[in-house]
Amino acid sequence: MSWKENAVAASRSLNLVSVEQINAVLIDLAAVAVTNIDNLLEANAQDLAVMDNSNPMYDRLLLTPERIQGIAADIRNVATLPSPLGKVLQELQRPNGMRITRISVPFGVIGIIYEARPNVSFDVFSLCLKSGNACVLKGGTDAIHSNTAIVELIRSVLVKHSLNPDCVTLLPAGREATAELLNATGWVDMIIPRGGKGLIDYVRMNARVPVIETGAGICHTYFDAGGDLEKGKEIVFNAKTRRVSVCNSLDCLVVHQSRLNDLPELCAKLASRNVLIYADEQAYAALKDFYPAGLLQPANDESFGIEFLDYKMAVKTVASIEEAVDHISLYSSKHSECIISEDEKAIVYFDTMVDAACVYTNVSTAFTDGAQFGLGAEIGISTQKLHARGPMALEGLCSYKWIVKGNGQVRT
Repeated sequence: MSWKENAVAASRSLNLVSVEQINAVLIDLAAVAVTNIDNLLEANAQDLAVMDNSNPMYDRLLLTPERIQGIAADIRNVATLPSPLGKVLQELQRPNGMRITRISVPFGVIGIIYEARPNVSFDVFSLCLKSGNACVLKGGTDAIHSNTAIVELIRSVLVKHSLNPDCVTLLPAGREATAELLNATGWVDMIIPRGGKGLIDYVRMNARVPVIETGAGICHTYFDAGGDLEKGKEIVFNAKTRRVSVCNSLDCLVVHQSRLNDLPELCAKLASRNVLIYADEQAYAALKDFYPAGLLQPANDESFGIEFLDYKMAVKTVASIEEAVDHISLYSSKHSECIISEDEKAIVYFDTMVDAACVYTNVSTAFTDGAQFGLGAEIGISTQKLHARGPMALEGLCSYKWIVKGNGQVRT
């Protein structure tokens, strides 16, 4: 049989697997991942050897003993979460005696297309298994050795627990496999792309299978007229530099013109991480005598609306909160947006008017993460409004069906 037929068969078999069996697989997988750290690092080293370590994607690709321990902890955490399946979402009793119940069920087969992030292989499998779904993984060539080693490990654990190993499938890294996955109507129920804007746009424009858009993050932080400087400089530094290659990192600082005198202090710590700032005319004038000249450049129209995924950031000056929201609305990918302010009226306006999956007040956008939201390891950050939005974890991997019971009723 083809991988498509195998994946569908595996997804059907999961309907008869108990929550206890699923949790046992996940707990065992976490242990096996830790005991196989050396093998995983050896495979990862083969991928790293052909990537320039100055490439921002290098950090995403990199596995370390500490990161594998963290991955194992995330898998164990998913095992502790309540099952999202079989939940009664709605109950109706009709006048004719029919009892109608809406319950949560798996999607079936979920395809994931992602770039150089081998941890995604573990995350996706654990969440898909916990939600009763089979998964088809299509990683990039950059991580082929890492992903192969990870999936072989997962499949060995499935076999050990007498489950169908085709609950997880790793497709070849070439473009032909991508095209086959995108056109697998009737076999794959949903595709989730995880990566940059280019990947997401390609999947959306070429897929015949339903797509949930995740990952592209053009994130703004607005420093309001009523913003606290001490809070602001720590939030900006964390949001920009914690991990520049992830989708929740800061791309554009929007600053109220009345706070331009505070801009040098707001940005001072960024210089310690060699963050290159593209500043508009007013911000440039405020920074030029305080921020390193080699790290400061005038902004142009192309400086905004960019997901940098690097130690780079744009700065935009605005005359009002309304202008700040207009700027964000123009360039946002609807991922994560933040206001730094002590003015409750401004906060309410920002929360109401900004259209994004996650809207923050005085908190770093780095917290847009399923685990940080208490949802367990996420499968991605959905930036759309249909079905799931924001950190997409177990409930986002479920659909529902109606169970109708009666006693011989017929319709006239």
